[in-house]
Amino acid sequence: MDDFEKYIKENKTLFDVHKADKSKLWANIESGLNKPETKTKTIKLWNSFVFKAAATVVIALGVFSLINTVMVNRVNENSQNSLAMQELNDIDSHYKGLVAYQVRLVNKSTQLSVDEKKEFLSFMDELDVEYELLKLELQKNVDNERVLEAIVINYKKRIELIENLLKQINRSKKLDNDDVYIL
Repeated sequence: MDDFEKYIKENKTLFDVHKADKSKLWANIESGLNKPETKTKTIKLWNSFVFKAAATVVIALGVFSLINTVMVNRVNENSQNSLAMQELNDIDSHYKGLVAYQVRLVNKSTQLSVDEKKEFLSFMDELDVEYELLKLELQKNVDNERVLEAIVINYKKRIELIENLLKQINRSKKLDNDDVYIL
């Protein structure tokens, strides 16, 4: 305990000298209650022309801001979609030509049987179905970059499969040609 607290405890009675006069306090409260009310003029802001005009301006600005935000979001979304579709068109034009050329090479190959060609082309058709699903997903705007990457991977798989098949065909041709003597 510090000195200040000791001083307060020792001189407690000196602080109790001033007591509130409850009757005097209550009389002052009653006299304030009995006074006739002076009528104050209240101005209702919502009835004034200036307030109505200001409220109209605020509401108009709010609606304009909301519409502007929605329109900007749509424009951004459309520009993202158009960029993604442009990228998809570029990817398509590049890889479709490569895949079509290599599929023609497989079809022209005399080393493969008809069943092997059908099996290979059916697998390529499955990859085409997967590609179409990816294209639909891209239109839904799920995640443009990831979908475009998946489309490129799909094309690369097709090309890799075709290249592997063509390498096997060429290897078998070399083996066949090694046995032949040219005079």
